[in-house]
Amino acid sequence: MAHPIYKVDGKRVPSVTTILGRFKESGGLIHWAWQQGIDGKDYRDTRDSAASAGTLAHHLVEAHIRGKTVDMSKYPEDIQEKASVAFRAFLEWASASKLEPVETELSLTSKKYGFGGTLDAMLIKGKLALGDWKTSNSIYLEYLCQVRAYGQLWEENFPRRPIQGGYHILRFDKEYGDFSHYWYSELDDAWEYFKLAIRMYELSKRLKQRAR
Repeated sequence: MAHPIYKVDGKRVPSVTTILGRFKESGGLIHWAWQQGIDGKDYRDTRDSAASAGTLAHHLVEAHIRGKTVDMSKYPEDIQEKASVAFRAFLEWASASKLEPVETELSLTSKKYGFGGTLDAMLIKGKLALGDWKTSNSIYLEYLCQVRAYGQLWEENFPRRPIQGGYHILRFDKEYGDFSHYWYSELDDAWEYFKLAIRMYELSKRLKQRAR
């Protein structure tokens, strides 16, 4: 699926993930690729399989929220199985939490800060909360910054509907499909980090022009 192009007043602006990706820590990724080699595996095969399973799980969740179905026949059986495990775990969590999605896959931009992003879901159970799905083996710093930046996008575009129920991250394990739920009442430090990342992103573009 093509990545959205975000524009403010006709000018293209970077996405949340593009900004954070510029300063993302790579130590864990390098170690993982090294371990794959030690285990006699091609990290690219493992990476692509995990991405496919995660993508399929995301499609299943998205389709469920929209009342649609997903044709899984084009995916290998092992990927279907992993994605199904993750999806069933999501359904159990959704039933227990009683959180209802009110918006999904919503692309927004910030005129004030000059960035864009696509929110996985806005959830409500009395109070409005932000939900984000991740397929990974852990929760990383950039995930917290990402969901808080999405919160800024929401509140800037819908100031009369502030986020009062915090931030939910739903993590689907890459290898086993295990499901974990994380909730944060606030992410003020993550927002301060992201604002600095925006500034560094802009400065890095200017410095690259001078470093030619």
